[in-house]
Amino acid sequence: MENLLDKKTLAEIEKHLLAQQKQILGSLEDISRDDNHEADNTVAKFPEYGNKPDENAQEISDYSSDVVTEKVLEKSLEDIKNALKRIEKGTYGVCKYCGNPIGKRRLLARPTASSCIKCKTELQENE
Repeated sequence: MENLLDKKTLAEIEKHLLAQQKQILGSLEDISRDDNHEADNTVAKFPEYGNKPDENAQEISDYSSDVVTEKVLEKSLEDIKNALKRIEKGTYGVCKYCGNPIGKRRLLARPTASSCIKCKTELQENE
């Protein structure tokens, strides 16, 4: 299917997605470590502040926060990778549910969008 966005806009979106991807990878590197036993090969780092009870409590609090942050970042990274694949295939900007074009304003506001507003609204209403 032919892309419905002009080449300049599409190039800007792709550039933005690549920059976001780089930023997220850097953030993940800061809060996680390699672990071959995990499906995504990373796991949140456990902070080491000391052995006092208040330090241990802070370690647990920070670790819990980092685990949640890691999952959000991984989901964002997956969305970006999927959007970049759609750009490569020439299907970017087309709703995966109805096949209609996704509005340019929606794509500029949310470059990882894979559905039009109408379909997304219907999906949310049916949840």
